[in-house]
Amino acid sequence: MKRVVVTGIGLISPLGEGLDVTMDALIAGRTGVRVMEEFQSWKGLRSHLGAPQVDPDYATILTSKARRSMGTVAQLATVSSLMALEDANLDLSEAILADGRTGVAYGSGIGSTEDLSKFAVSSHTKEVKGLTALSYHKIMAHSCAANISIFFQCTGRLIPTSSACTSGSLAVGLAYEEIACGRHDLMIAGGAEALSPAIAAVFDVMFATSLHNESPQTSPAPFDASRDGMVVGGGACTLILEERERALERGAPIYAELIGFATNADGYHVTHPNPGTIETVMRQSLHDAGCSPGDIDYVNAHATGTRVGDQVEAEASYAVFGDTVPISSLKGALGHTLGACGAIEAALTLEQMNRGVLLQNRNLKEVDPECPPLALLLKNREQVRIRCAMSNTFAFGGVNTSLVFRQESECE
Repeated sequence: MKRVVVTGIGLISPLGEGLDVTMDALIAGRTGVRVMEEFQSWKGLRSHLGAPQVDPDYATILTSKARRSMGTVAQLATVSSLMALEDANLDLSEAILADGRTGVAYGSGIGSTEDLSKFAVSSHTKEVKGLTALSYHKIMAHSCAANISIFFQCTGRLIPTSSACTSGSLAVGLAYEEIACGRHDLMIAGGAEALSPAIAAVFDVMFATSLHNESPQTSPAPFDASRDGMVVGGGACTLILEERERALERGAPIYAELIGFATNADGYHVTHPNPGTIETVMRQSLHDAGCSPGDIDYVNAHATGTRVGDQVEAEASYAVFGDTVPISSLKGALGHTLGACGAIEAALTLEQMNRGVLLQNRNLKEVDPECPPLALLLKNREQVRIRCAMSNTFAFGGVNTSLVFRQESECE
């Protein structure tokens, strides 16, 4: 089996553009959550909170020709991929991008709702007004992966992932397997999502969103006794995965080695998570990595701030790690970026490893007494040695993923 490393990261989050910008904001205790004025005009929408992505100036980065087949989500994905390739010291002239040894694994949970709405209107009015020859390309399930592949002229495997909140992490995991099995030398992997009122409304009608409209800075609050739901966000993150020997040969920067991945299905319920299979996916990723629970120095939790989701994840995490491994969720500051969150939070897990900083659970004031006694981080920790870390993501539909990373300095 080939060894796989992360050599580039491109990140667009509610806290800004770039990994350093976002990480610095998290360390400083800032939040991307705010009251969304446009949400207030939607009748019946109870939650007015959101964590919108900081949109780049797409027109100055992507040509109008390139953008013709891209909705906002595909543009986010493509720009973050440009950032990641640059970070990995690769450019568009690199032969590897088009030689069949580079593939794309990328996903989004919902896609560009503004373009989807045009199809909905067309269906309702039974007329084609408003549609163009490229309308479908903006809403097709593999729009992100396809547009990235076309933009960079990648001719390797194209793996679209559309598995709700695990879209980004599943893409990273499947990309890892492609390289580990020797089918590819390099993979562009990640996830993207753009915040919109329609997306927020989907979760609002499920009574899954926070109602702290008067105090946006206090929500969401994963694992807190008074948590009242998630805050929907947007963003994108691309990780460049590369076969380790090739990366070393070209002198590429290496963030960490990806040593373990697992995914499974609850086979249980479309929205209610299953603690048994969540525990299993963590144990499977540890097995894939050749690690024991005691080898893990930090767990990045999926926890979104919902009553049931946080409770079930806490039970599963405690079954694996007990009360000794530091755990935190980053959604208190980033909101739930849906299809992007698995990639965004994996990237920020690597940044914590490399900076020797553990980020707190923002808004966690009083740990829910019904949760088992996890080692939840109540404040940032600095100058910490993080040799191995796990990043977990769980999604509606019962899709679970777990990734394990090891610091390059710990590699033989």
